Amino acid sequence: MTASVESPATERVAQTRVPDFFVVGHHKSGTTALYEMLRRHPQIFMPALKEPRFFASDLRALVTSSELLPDTLEEYLALFAQAGPDQRAGEASPSYLRSETAAREIAELQPAARCIAILREPASFVRSLQLQLLQEHVETETDLSTAVANEEIVRDGRQVRRYSDHIHYVEQLRRYHEAFSPEQVLVLIYDDFRSDNEATVRRVLRFLEVDDTAPIEVLDANPTVSVRSVRLDGALRAFYGERSPLVRALKRPLRALTSKRMRSAALQAVRRRVAYGAPEPPDEQALLELRRRYAAEVIALSEYLDRDLVALWGYDELG
Repeated sequence: MTASVESPATERVAQTRVPDFFVVGHHKSGTTALYEMLRRHPQIFMPALKEPRFFASDLRALVTSSELLPDTLEEYLALFAQAGPDQRAGEASPSYLRSETAAREIAELQPAARCIAILREPASFVRSLQLQLLQEHVETETDLSTAVANEEIVRDGRQVRRYSDHIHYVEQLRRYHEAFSPEQVLVLIYDDFRSDNEATVRRVLRFLEVDDTAPIEVLDANPTVSVRSVRLDGALRAFYGERSPLVRALKRPLRALTSKRMRSAALQAVRRRVAYGAPEPPDEQALLELRRRYAAEVIALSEYLDRDLVALWGYDELG
């Protein structure tokens, strides 16, 4: 339930604009598209930095990012300084759902926060996450079954499971329902978002108590792609990232004429044309193995949300 006594963090920022809502996750479940569509609404402010990840302090060591993330509360709140008095301010950090600390820390700062979670069928989620990690050069194993079999890694002295640690949906939702009242937490299913973006976004707008009749631009942000060649993609990243003295020498005249943002955009354009492609059809046997592995979680989630996700996601046909 919502705390009735102001926390020290709340008292410190009483005169500072704090976010009103949080898109808390999951990864590869439409959070980027939702962020892009919400921030176009005139009554909503979301910072250019999509994933501040400020409240997922327990996961900081597990995440690699080229973006400069806020380290202090003051730096974090500065992201929302430009929000208008008549706007809802919010942010989208998918790691908040997996984090064991984020729900509690968000509630301490903003007891009235609205939180939005998006959940995806586990097997398709894991496959999409693997492709994303390959693209980011975090994962090197292209075979899905092998990647999941070898998912246990040690990071910052902790043993973690790269994929399965995400699939604790009921436990993750309980953290938010313990920190907030039921009307402050909205749980969306990725299938609904994919089948009708506009209707789902309007549902979110009503949840945030802003005008839900405004025009909505339907977007497909951060689509899943396949890396044709990990080695080729790595070479492109090295060239545009200037990782060797030779490359830096060759590119010095170019750097004088272009900005870092222009070079980054050029890298992404070349990678899309040369190193990326549409994903291959999924390995059905690998997906079947994953569905069997995560079946108990889907059954528990169906009961927790009182919605038949077992049938929706095809888990009633596993045999």
